[in-house]
Amino acid sequence: MVGGSPMQAVLMAPGVKDKKVLAFKRGKGKDADAGVTALIRDIVAGGARSAFHVFDLAKVVDLHRGWRRALPDVRPCYAVKCNPDGAMLAALAALGAGFDCASRAEIEAVLALGVRPATIVYANPCKPEAHLEYAAEVGVNLTTYDSEEEVAKVRRCHPRCELLLRIKAPDSGDAKVDLGLKYGANPDEVLPLLRAAQREGVAVAGVSFHVGSGASRADVYRGAIEAARAAFDAAAALGMPPMRVLDIGGGFMAGRTFDEAAAVINRALERHFGDLPCVEVIGEPGRYFAETAFTLAARVIGKRTRGELREYWIDDGLYGSLNCILMDHYVPRPRPLAAAAAGEDTTAATTHASTVFGPTCDSLDTVVTGYQLPEMSVGDWLVFDDMGAYTTAAGSNFNGFATSAIKIHLAYSS
Repeated sequence: MVGGSPMQAVLMAPGVKDKKVLAFKRGKGKDADAGVTALIRDIVAGGARSAFHVFDLAKVVDLHRGWRRALPDVRPCYAVKCNPDGAMLAALAALGAGFDCASRAEIEAVLALGVRPATIVYANPCKPEAHLEYAAEVGVNLTTYDSEEEVAKVRRCHPRCELLLRIKAPDSGDAKVDLGLKYGANPDEVLPLLRAAQREGVAVAGVSFHVGSGASRADVYRGAIEAARAAFDAAAALGMPPMRVLDIGGGFMAGRTFDEAAAVINRALERHFGDLPCVEVIGEPGRYFAETAFTLAARVIGKRTRGELREYWIDDGLYGSLNCILMDHYVPRPRPLAAAAAGEDTTAATTHASTVFGPTCDSLDTVVTGYQLPEMSVGDWLVFDDMGAYTTAAGSNFNGFATSAIKIHLAYSS
C-alpha cells in the first residue's frame, strides 16, 4: 500500500487516479442509504437518462480493514469472477490483496495493474491447456486440482506449477451456490490424487476448499478445516514435502455472518493448524468485498395500468446486471428514487401491487411481481442496493441491450 491512508492509496491507484471520483457523505443507522440516494439524485439531475451503478470505493476500504481485523492471519485473494471491474481490482491491489483468477483474461486484467504473479492463485480445478500455458509464461505458479487428469495436464503444460488439492467441504450448509456439486475431491479420492501428483513429479503446495458462495452457516468452516488437516497429514504419511498453503476459499458475506464465520475459522485454525505455524492461510473472498459496494439505479422506460395493477419497464433486467436474480438468488427490493415534496410524509404514500419488467422482449425478463410500489411515471427511477456481486460480470448483450454500456460512477463516502 502506498501513500498516506488506505483511502488515499486507492484514489491514487492505476485504474482509479485518472477517473472522476465523486464524494458524498454516508448515512447512518436507519438513514444508511440516504447518502448514496442523494448522490444518485445528483447524477440524475446532471442529465443521466439510462441505468447506472454507483461504486463506493470507501466501502471496499472499510471491508478490507474489517477482514484484517477479524482474520488477521488469512490473506485475502479477491475472486475476480465476482466483479472484475477495473476500479475494484485496482482498489484491492492498492490495499495489498492477492487475487483468485480462473482464466487467462482474469490473470491479464490483474497483471495489467502491476500486480506480482506470486500474489495470484489460478483457482480453477479444470483449466484449458492454452490458459495454463499462458500462466506458465507469466509466472503464475499456483493452481488448484481435483482430478488425476488435471495433474497430467499441469505436468505437460506448466511443470513448474505447484498444486493445491481442492477437497470437497463436508457440509455446504445453506450456501446460495453449492460449488461442491462441481468441484472438490471426495475423502476417498484424496490419497489417490496425492499419489498422482507424487508419481508425476508435480509439487503439491497445500489444500484448498470452498464451502459455497454466500454460505450463511458459520459452522461449515469447522469441518472443512478439519478435513484439510487430514489431507495435510495424508501427504506427510506419503513422504511428500511439507505442505505450506491452506486456502479456505470464499463464500463470505459482509456483516454479522462474516464475524461469526471468522470466529469459527480462527478457532478451527488454532485447533487443527496451531502446530504448523509455517502454513500460509489464504482466502478467496469475492462477494464479501463487492456485494454492498455497488448500487444500481434503473430508469422507468414504460408503464401500463390494469385496474389496481401497475406494470413498469426499466432499462436493466435479467439479461443485464439483474441476472443475479436467476444466477445468484438475489432478492430484489427496489425503492423509488423520487424525492418527497417538502413536508410530505412518504411512509403514508399509497402503494400498488406492481410488476417490474426488464427491457428485453422476453417475458422471463421479470424483476418483481406483486411488489408494492407508489405510483410511478415514465422517467422515474428505481434503486437496487447490494448490486456488486455476480451482476455486471454475468450480464449479456441480448436483444441489443448491452450490460457493458451501463455506466459505473466511482465515488467514495465519508
